[in-house]
Amino acid sequence: MSKLFIAGEVFHGAGSLDELKNIKGKKAVIVTGGSSMRKSGTLDKAIAYLTEAGIETQIFEGVEEDPSSATCMKGAEMIQNFQPDWIIGLGGCSAIDAAKIMWVFYEYPDADFEAMIKPFTVPVLRNKAKFIAIPSTSGTGTETTGLAVITDREKGVKYPIVSYELTPDIAIIDGEICASMPAHVTANTGLDVLTHCVEAYVSNIENNIADALSKGGLELVFDNLKEVVENPNNIQARQNMHDASFMGGLAFNNAWLGIVHSLSHQVGALYGIPHGASNAIFLPNVIRFNAQATERYPDLAKVIGKETTEELAQAIETLRSEINNQSAIKEFGISREDWDKNLDYIANNALVDPCTGFNPRVPSLEELKAIYNACYEGVVYAEEAVVAG
Repeated sequence: MSKLFIAGEVFHGAGSLDELKNIKGKKAVIVTGGSSMRKSGTLDKAIAYLTEAGIETQIFEGVEEDPSSATCMKGAEMIQNFQPDWIIGLGGCSAIDAAKIMWVFYEYPDADFEAMIKPFTVPVLRNKAKFIAIPSTSGTGTETTGLAVITDREKGVKYPIVSYELTPDIAIIDGEICASMPAHVTANTGLDVLTHCVEAYVSNIENNIADALSKGGLELVFDNLKEVVENPNNIQARQNMHDASFMGGLAFNNAWLGIVHSLSHQVGALYGIPHGASNAIFLPNVIRFNAQATERYPDLAKVIGKETTEELAQAIETLRSEINNQSAIKEFGISREDWDKNLDYIANNALVDPCTGFNPRVPSLEELKAIYNACYEGVVYAEEAVVAG
């Protein structure tokens, strides 16, 4: 028997933000990022709907991209002082992920962050508050996942905190909120969606529901991502990408991810490379690496009108190019000297990343280094490039 893990209630469609006026409670904290939600008017709308519902609201602003554990602790202290019964993550994945961890420390002020790095060790939540996720980017699917990615700045490591306790109680998927998203953010987050759909489909967990969601999400990405990059005010295409993001998130919340994310977590933490951008660099070569262990990639190729594993990899490379994304890690200004100096460190961290355990092919350290090197240069991965340890 399998259990489907999903946000408790899901409201989707343009204008669905107004569902906030139907929330029952007394106090809410909205956790958000920089100024985009305020500038777009979305934050004020959210506050107005909550006021209509009779809910007193406070705001925690300033969550940075790739949120740190320090930011989460600061937010938890503010939330502790206010004692809300709702915590609302509004904005990109960073704001929502940070809000999830603030939620944990609101309910358990003495919790051990280091201990929670081990999967499924977050304590039981909802003793003080419930959680609403309202994404402004179509990317991580965090609005329906039990995952929050937090960065330890001192160590230069991204930690995926994994627990179904973190799955939101309510998700609001409103494509209108995404209209102000810049083209490069639209591209990066959309490529993250694509990666979720591919990795969830080929993971070592069999789940028919996740498979259907992965295929459907992949089709939506190929049909809509280039359009929303070029025509950001196409609200229907925005909603389609927002729905695809949710579908990809729901798929991987139940089937999990693979080494594309393991590899990306490290270069994001150490070099600050946008997550979706690095995913799109790693994904084609990881497909080539995994092809020895799974025959599922041609299923995904057929969804987009192709036939073979290699055609799928090349179609992803073509889409990546069409939306003006990088094709090599070195394009982010990382010198070969710096890369070689850190290669063992990031490869070792990728090897023990929780996502690695769900990959269809078990990688060695040397294989991960070979994939890293191919993607640094932007060349096709080849098995013969692996150096025996």
